[in-house]
Amino acid sequence: MTPRSRTNQLLYQAELLLDTLPGDDEHAEARRMAAEEGALALFELALQSLLREVTEHARLERHEWRELLGPEGAGIAELHRLRELAARPDSWLAWLVVRLEALHSSDGVARRTSGAAAGLIAVGNATALGDELRWCLAEAKAELAALRETSQEW
Repeated sequence: MTPRSRTNQLLYQAELLLDTLPGDDEHAEARRMAAEEGALALFELALQSLLREVTEHARLERHEWRELLGPEGAGIAELHRLRELAARPDSWLAWLVVRLEALHSSDGVARRTSGAAAGLIAVGNATALGDELRWCLAEAKAELAALRETSQEW
């Protein structure tokens, strides 16, 4: 499988997980949360694969996203573009980086949607993680074409 195919496969699998119906039994909420965190984990693998794909010409030894997108990352045009994107708070990549950090924390990133604790006021306009993740995946896929084109020029 080519790096491009692997990136596409991982993005597709993340979308499939988000489309999994949680059911309506006592485990539905946990199942939804597992699907959201699983999709986010697959998205992280897709980001790694994308970075490998667009830096293939540079023959880098490592493709860890924290390193490549950090200030000490390689001076490759595609990485520079992604670093700028990650620095924009309203971008899909900035959103993704924050959620990936939360995913690796002990609290995780998925939250319960029902059964709010007594005494708390529910916020009606909070967007579900799954919906935000769908938006992020769509934005990332739109960005892929431009990144791949720049990478192929090398």
